[in-house]
Amino acid sequence: MKIFLVDDEKNILESVGGALKRSGHEIVTATGFQDALAKSNKTFDAAILDVWLGDGDGVDLLIKLKDSFPELTVVMISGHSTIATAVKAVKQGAYDFLEKPLSLDKLDVMLQNIKELISIKNQRDELLNLLEGECKLIGESQAVVNLRRTIMKFAPEEAPVLISSESGTGKELVARLLHQNSLRKNGPFIAVNCAALPDELAEAELFGYEKGAFTGAVVSHPGHFRRADGGVIFLDEITEASLPLQAKLLRVIEDKKVTPLSGKKEYDIDIRIVTASNKEVDEEIKAGKFRQDLYFRLNVLPIRVPPLRERSDDIKLIVDYFCAQYAVKSNKKPRRISTAGIKFLESLNYPGNIRELKNYVERILIMTESDVIEVDELKQVLPSRANELLTVGSNLKQAVSDFERKFILDIILGAGNNMAKAARALGIERSHLYKKMKTLKIDRDVRDN
Repeated sequence: MKIFLVDDEKNILESVGGALKRSGHEIVTATGFQDALAKSNKTFDAAILDVWLGDGDGVDLLIKLKDSFPELTVVMISGHSTIATAVKAVKQGAYDFLEKPLSLDKLDVMLQNIKELISIKNQRDELLNLLEGECKLIGESQAVVNLRRTIMKFAPEEAPVLISSESGTGKELVARLLHQNSLRKNGPFIAVNCAALPDELAEAELFGYEKGAFTGAVVSHPGHFRRADGGVIFLDEITEASLPLQAKLLRVIEDKKVTPLSGKKEYDIDIRIVTASNKEVDEEIKAGKFRQDLYFRLNVLPIRVPPLRERSDDIKLIVDYFCAQYAVKSNKKPRRISTAGIKFLESLNYPGNIRELKNYVERILIMTESDVIEVDELKQVLPSRANELLTVGSNLKQAVSDFERKFILDIILGAGNNMAKAARALGIERSHLYKKMKTLKIDRDVRDN
């Protein structure tokens, strides 16, 4: 550790400083109050301060150091101080107080404890950063910029939000960001996967039940909606809810009340509803699998999360983040994938989107050992499908390109060359449509109406 030793007694600086150096510490000394202020900086891990300095008060120096460097761990020492002085020092942020003559063994144990404390604090900070990263959008592409803008615009509102996207794109992350940036951020966030709710238990899980409502109901349960009171309930895969359950959801949304199964009392609920689906809800409505009136209630504020193929420029940032995240979680040294390796990953197709990419990165880090992982190592550990995709990449890319070109041309023709209408039909912005046309070499005499 780098230790700042401040004492106006030269023999203390020499004896204690020398002993600490022999223990492997780096020592910087100061002979008084002003000298300490001049030499203080944020690189110190710990400071040892004498209470009585020739040109000032050690406790005042403690206060100044803690004001400038709040994380600095400070030990006070003195040969003629009172209990009151020690108490004052601890109240001002001192880690501990030692009396002179100093016991070097005791000081060594204390410094070892401080070192462990610093390690714990660093791990805490890393985990906090990691948790923060878990709930933020990684990327700088225009698609992500637009998504962030939409989230921040919708977050303060109370209206329901419907998030649509493919599997693995981060729909729950978007829901959590809506919650974190809303007026309900101090309330609960309850996430429910509707696809995982058995039909016979879905109503009870969502709206609660009373004791004895069914076999196994030995205690009452409030249900997810009441648990979310004052906050947000996120209903993922909402299109998987059965039609009878959809009818009950509609009633709850309209009345803002729930009645537990076998219960007689209605409970008022104050919640914001955020839903998500990886299916085209319009198609589900046409197929008779989803209620149109419920869709109108839920789709007040629509958000579309772009799939990874529409933000491939973000892959490097995402991979770098997953590498750092793995290092923290596994308590291992950070490693990275080479520039060529990133290009390799960018060339692959990810039907599972970011979730699939995350699984790839974790597999790569577990099954390789290099500090900088190259393409050959990636090929050895990735699934065969990924390697096959690279081999036939040009053909696959051309096939996708041909399909996109024909599809977009058909939409433009169907919209009568009205680009705004065509963009709406495609579910993208008009500027994105123009970029697509340029990329796909769609050279038509189009006009804006």
